[in-house]
Amino acid sequence: MGTSHLEREILEQPQVLQRLLENERLAVDEIAATIRRRAPGFVVLAARGTSDNAARYGQYLFGAANGLPVALATPSLFTLYRKPPRLQEALVMAISQSGQSPDILAVIEEGQRQGALTLAITNDAASPLARAAEHVIFLHAGQERSIAATKTYTASLLAVAMLSTALAEDKERFRDLEALPALMSEVVASAPQIIRAAEPYRDIEACVVISRGYNYATAFEIALKLKELAYILAEPYSSADFEHGPMALVERGFPVLAVVPDGCVAEELVDLLRRLRERGARLVVIADRDDALALAQTPLPLPAGVPEWLSPLLAVVPGQLFTLGLIEAKGLDPDRPRGLRKVTLTR
Repeated sequence: MGTSHLEREILEQPQVLQRLLENERLAVDEIAATIRRRAPGFVVLAARGTSDNAARYGQYLFGAANGLPVALATPSLFTLYRKPPRLQEALVMAISQSGQSPDILAVIEEGQRQGALTLAITNDAASPLARAAEHVIFLHAGQERSIAATKTYTASLLAVAMLSTALAEDKERFRDLEALPALMSEVVASAPQIIRAAEPYRDIEACVVISRGYNYATAFEIALKLKELAYILAEPYSSADFEHGPMALVERGFPVLAVVPDGCVAEELVDLLRRLRERGARLVVIADRDDALALAQTPLPLPAGVPEWLSPLLAVVPGQLFTLGLIEAKGLDPDRPRGLRKVTLTR
């Protein structure tokens, strides 16, 4: 395994996913049965930082697979403004690796006060968040010693995917989930090549990260890693939003990192890549499609045949490793990013 906490935890992700699948299946099935019985009309997801990106994935998945409208909570309404919205008909779900942030806890506590169904997804089963929620999905990620979250992020995505699958009572989708640890092992096996591929980009100061659909969350998460660890001004965009103005940023040599999974959004993303290539963009492409990879100066392949709804669990890993490569090329400490601490308590 790697020499830093960050690298070791990136490489550990296949085992984390396997533990989560083995240990939480029964609990998730029971939670899903309760949700079906109480039939909430919508979902409110509360999270911060990396967990907020897992919540973005939940917006797409619960909407597409379960027909549930999903809103991201605005925690300051619960804490600073003290004007919480009506939650009685909601499933109020919080995602937090530590389970300690007061503003996320406040959303769950208000949901409980209003009689809503509440659920916490956390890596600390004894945390204040886990104690406050009616139901808990424990991530089984082990202690995450790196400041930047990696294994708890993909575990949070898997927890969301397991719950969605159990709600839908879809056995075929669960078989897809069971295949993830082996597929993740394929991705992390490419770690040395991906880390080396980042070295020519060590001097970049700004870039954009683009995707759409389920991997809108992946664009945000990779951009966050580039900012917090490699100190690069990385802006995430939906490909649709990018064309509504930010496209003007692109000139010859401008770095663009794109996540292009096979599926509904692929053709649009490949077409955008062609136009970016014509404008002289410097393309780093994470994809399982040959046409997308062929357009990149730096192609980062994914295993083929992964359903689009599960692709975010794999597509983020090359982004984590590419960031690690930049950190090493720049001579930075991956385990001590400046100005950050592991648990951030916001109100």
